[in-house]
Amino acid sequence: MIIRAGTAVINGQICRPGWLQIAGRQILACGAGTPPGQASETTYVEAPNCIVVPGFIDMHVHGGGGGSFTEGNAPDVSASVAFHLRHGTTTTLASLVTADPAELLSAVSALADATRRGVIAGIHLEGPWLSPARCGAHDHTRMRAPDLAEIDAILTAADGTVRMVTLAPELPGSDEAIRRLLDAGVVVAVGHTDATYEQTQRAIALGASVGTHLFNAMPPLDHRAPGPALALLADPRVTVELIADGVHVHPDVVHAVIQFVGPHRVAVVTDAIAAAGCGDGAFRLGTLPVDVESGVARVRGTPTIAGSTATMDQLFRLVAGLGVDRDAALLAAVQMTSATPARALGLDRAGELRAGYDANLVVLDRDLQVTTVMANGDWRS
Repeated sequence: MIIRAGTAVINGQICRPGWLQIAGRQILACGAGTPPGQASETTYVEAPNCIVVPGFIDMHVHGGGGGSFTEGNAPDVSASVAFHLRHGTTTTLASLVTADPAELLSAVSALADATRRGVIAGIHLEGPWLSPARCGAHDHTRMRAPDLAEIDAILTAADGTVRMVTLAPELPGSDEAIRRLLDAGVVVAVGHTDATYEQTQRAIALGASVGTHLFNAMPPLDHRAPGPALALLADPRVTVELIADGVHVHPDVVHAVIQFVGPHRVAVVTDAIAAAGCGDGAFRLGTLPVDVESGVARVRGTPTIAGSTATMDQLFRLVAGLGVDRDAALLAAVQMTSATPARALGLDRAGELRAGYDANLVVLDRDLQVTTVMANGDWRS
């Protein structure tokens, strides 16, 4: 199959026109201009008025379409993945919230199976080793300090499927936890933390390489006590997540962060919950009741934001609209929704439209609305 597009972002460059040759699950060849001559039986897909970009990679998402990853329930997992796939997310890291040890082990075991079946790309533990002072929409009564025995039990149950763990580095035992997780090949993220600037620097020196939803669930940046946000921004080894929905972070702050660190260090994430795509109403995130009003999710009876109802295509449009140079903004949006999260998670053959990579792509119209999605060489919408 050969896809001929009016515009395609190939190998990190805008090609007008551009083409991709797909064979099975893989991109066999791609480039700018006109594809080389092919056999008469070659199937062509024409998209002259469309933009083809790499499939979105969401490295922080709790659910969507009414389904949640919280318990690892197979129908819920499938519903969540299918919902976000329709919005261009071809690679999903399933995020869990704080839970008691038995519930956490059960969910990890179930999501490990989903990972082995190729439904998701792995597991993200957002908790339970977080700061009660910055609990956000997590159950603070179930938060606890890192314990190596619990970590080992989870890693055993996961059998290599945990890709990222968010923790608060000021908690006792966090240094040992970071070392153990890194030894197991797990990406360590700093988040839901009350850490100082120096404590965050130490975590980064130990190997933490991601900042979980920058600015949210951490102290605000202060000129005398800069806290974790500046430590994460200032270190070139760190990728920072941004929930660029206009609710969690002001669009001008999103733009400023991108200008400061560059799109190669920013991963746009949804942090979406089951409510995404379901309209306003009552939902749950773990043990906590959540109400969605005007598309904004909050812990019931509080002003605390409880994840988002966003989708990756929505966030793509927002960040692609930042700045005055439209081509530069398009390239930045592609980088932050695909290549940067792929690199942060160590995903091979994902995050770009490049020969030898997996055939994951999104076809957008001129308004950047999703028209169709390909995942592993199959059209899914």
